[in-house]
Amino acid sequence: MNKQKDKELSYEELFKKSDEYLNGWKRALADYHNLERETEKKKSEWLKMANEDLLVVFLPLYDNLKLALKHSQSEKNDWLTGIEHVTAQFKKVLEENGVREIKTVGEKFDPEVHEAVVAQETSGSEQKQDNIIKKEVKTGYKLNGKVIYPAKVIV
Repeated sequence: MNKQKDKELSYEELFKKSDEYLNGWKRALADYHNLERETEKKKSEWLKMANEDLLVVFLPLYDNLKLALKHSQSEKNDWLTGIEHVTAQFKKVLEENGVREIKTVGEKFDPEVHEAVVAQETSGSEQKQDNIIKKEVKTGYKLNGKVIYPAKVIV
């Protein structure tokens, strides 16, 4: 009878061990799935950061193209039309990669996205529009919602 009792205990012990192993396996599987999700998230963030470094290099080129177009509006010729198309294409590529120009003229000044280079004094009738941006000095940009260059403005 003592041998049978030992056998029953060993079955109970085996059952406990198998349950313990099953729970350990479930935890390990859950940890693995969490690791996969975290790795995918970090990979996505890394790609965004890599894009940021590349796009930051191109933004001054885009700004210069826009500036050249702005100063040559009086002369319309085929060459200028070509530059306008290249600039529009450049803007489209930047937008497809998450770059957005920060809105300025007519908008309320926001120190999170704007940098005031000049603050003009307002007269009595204009005081209602205090902190409204009057002129853009340099375009600002956001990449996926993060400011990479604040817009330089006159308030």
